[in-house]
Amino acid sequence: MNFSSDNVTGVAPEIMAALAAANVGAAASYGADAVTERLARRFSEVFEREVAVFPVATGTAANALALATLTPPWGVIYGHHGAHFQVDECGAPEFYSGGAKLWKLGGEHGKITAADLEAAIMGRGVVHHAQPASVSLTQASEAGTVYQATEIEAIAEVCRRHGLALHVDGSRFANAVAALNCSPADLTWRAGVEALSFGATKNGAMAAEAVVFFNPEKAADFAYRRKRGGHLFSKMRFLSAQLEAYLADDLWLRNARHANRMAARLPEGLEAVPGARMLHPVEANELFVELPEPVIRALFADGFQFYRWDDEASVVIRLVTAFDTAATTVEAFLAAARRHAERSPRS
Repeated sequence: MNFSSDNVTGVAPEIMAALAAANVGAAASYGADAVTERLARRFSEVFEREVAVFPVATGTAANALALATLTPPWGVIYGHHGAHFQVDECGAPEFYSGGAKLWKLGGEHGKITAADLEAAIMGRGVVHHAQPASVSLTQASEAGTVYQATEIEAIAEVCRRHGLALHVDGSRFANAVAALNCSPADLTWRAGVEALSFGATKNGAMAAEAVVFFNPEKAADFAYRRKRGGHLFSKMRFLSAQLEAYLADDLWLRNARHANRMAARLPEGLEAVPGARMLHPVEANELFVELPEPVIRALFADGFQFYRWDDEASVVIRLVTAFDTAATTVEAFLAAARRHAERSPRS
């Protein structure tokens, strides 16, 4: 009954089986194995163009190393103030870029707009100022919303005019693609994205992410950054095997669709809970809802797990569904929330 995060889940059976298969016999090290060599072709098929792919173990490494590749030490990285790279990566983007400045933008429901980005860009060519260099979008956003392809295209147009690189933190990219029912290419390079942190860990992998460059020439020094950052695994086949299984037979999208369906059921059911109020549209697998304090305490007492958002006194909670969230668990949560709300004294 754990809605704390999609990081609390186990490993999808298909991926565990792939790891077991990769564990048989010897294989070349540091990415020279057959599985890793196949991976670039598979990603190129998924994204409908030749790409450069680099497996890493964590989303923080994917974001920080990708942004460092796109941003000089004197550069500015623009992104939403609630984005993971802004608040939850312990200075890794600044560290790996050699000191780039993170610029926080506002925007409703976890997303920035082209207009807000345009207004924030300044100091081009002024030696006293950090120089505009890159933009990072979170897809799906930290508010559980998704960027439409048209929104990305508008932001990419601003980037082109100002010479900025466009990166996407796709730790929940599968959920966004599933929610929009569109091509992965339409949400990335066709819309103007240059690099993607492609997540798998939250959606069924054990520990596997990938940095994808849609112009392989832009990835010329990434291999060295990955090695220097400690993410060139000697037994790379075990990262690559996870990613290969993740993409096989659309497992990544099947898992994401299930998580999204479970998330969509929650606001439908919460409409019947007195005092419940949704903070953002529910478009992927993450949602934020305000509940009466007695209801929150009672749900914790029942054994449900989730986070209060912002601080321990908050009456806003975050609920995250995953590839293995059971419909019965969702229904049990909704029934308990209704029951406790009906018993709570009205203010």
